[in-house]
Amino acid sequence: KSKVTAKWYYHIIPYVILISVAWVIIPYREYRHLWVPYLIRIIYLQWLTYLIISGLLFKTTFQQLFSKTKKLNDFQVFHLSIYVGILIIWIAYFTSNYTSYIVGALSFSFLFYLLLLLWFFKKNKNSVFFEKEVKYGNKKIEDEEAKFIAIGLERLMTEKQLYKNPDLKLSDVAQELHILPHRLSQFLNDNIGKGFSHYLNEYRIRAVEEMLLSNDLLTLEAIGSECGFNSNSTFYAAFKKIKGITPAKFKSQKN
Repeated sequence: KSKVTAKWYYHIIPYVILISVAWVIIPYREYRHLWVPYLIRIIYLQWLTYLIISGLLFKTTFQQLFSKTKKLNDFQVFHLSIYVGILIIWIAYFTSNYTSYIVGALSFSFLFYLLLLLWFFKKNKNSVFFEKEVKYGNKKIEDEEAKFIAIGLERLMTEKQLYKNPDLKLSDVAQELHILPHRLSQFLNDNIGKGFSHYLNEYRIRAVEEMLLSNDLLTLEAIGSECGFNSNSTFYAAFKKIKGITPAKFKSQKN
């Protein structure tokens, strides 16, 4: 599915309410003899239940992990790392009667730094790590969904003129369309045969053409910047690639 629904909190709310009520009625400091053998074990059991369910969902990923012919992609490695980290934390705390709590602290640190590192990559690499989830298998998106994406893209580019944003990312456009980034990437590459940058530059160059023909006050560089190019070199390279001539030559031919 292309649309993402977040209903995870339905699973968490009952447990939050239960623990909050229990914390008020039977405070841990005063009733530790009840918390440790009963309530905490219930929490561990609920935690284990979700780990088992998650493990079943990861069945295919685990099979690929030990396969000699198939390799895990970045997205699968990311999910598997999170799963293993949480599993280590559960084992550390479930066996805390027999091991030191330092194991739990180290497990939390491992998971925290892993998430922090992945967040850093996402912020600085335009989410490329997360957009390589699948290889599409040369299969085009179905006509109905493709039509929905095409209409939405046209509206965003012509009405909102998102292409004028020099920092526009594929993930930003996907968010506007309420679809996953990899679905938008798949549509652009497989259905219309263009990469995201090339698709944007086509709109930018059209806008540049209009301004070159109607505006004699702005310099070529100013026009390129106005139409969404973040550098002169990128502007000139994109214009020549799409039009086959330089912006200056294009303008002189039209005058």
